[in-house]
Amino acid sequence: MEILPASLRDLAGLRRLEQACFPRDAWPLLDLIAVLSWPDVVRLKAIADGQMVGFIAGDLNPAEPIAWIATLGVLPEYQRRGIGRALLQACESRLTGKRIRLCVRPSNQAAIQMYLQAGYLAVDTWPHYYKDGEDALVMEKVHPAGL
Repeated sequence: MEILPASLRDLAGLRRLEQACFPRDAWPLLDLIAVLSWPDVVRLKAIADGQMVGFIAGDLNPAEPIAWIATLGVLPEYQRRGIGRALLQACESRLTGKRIRLCVRPSNQAAIQMYLQAGYLAVDTWPHYYKDGEDALVMEKVHPAGL
């Protein structure tokens, strides 16, 4: 497995990955194009067996010194192999800001455990955040570079 920068050329692979990882919340096509083309977005893909098996995107909120992980997904058949953790670490190392935040479904206990192990703590809940009405758990980590 290798982690590489992602670009607009990865649109089809990212679309497949989003639909496989987030069947209830897959980003629309225009959002995928935006995340692959906006400046100052850290976008990385994990490649294994000749295909994109994981993706992460993060950026700094210019209004405050907080970076956000916008999305992190790994194809179900490649989960629990350390790919998500590797993508998270690679993205964090490229972000600036004193803190890093992300949102996760409270029902996604595997992801929550990974984030806790990576140093994230729950800091807030956003009610009815997801399309099906599930809340979002907001998690935060003090950025290693911000110490």
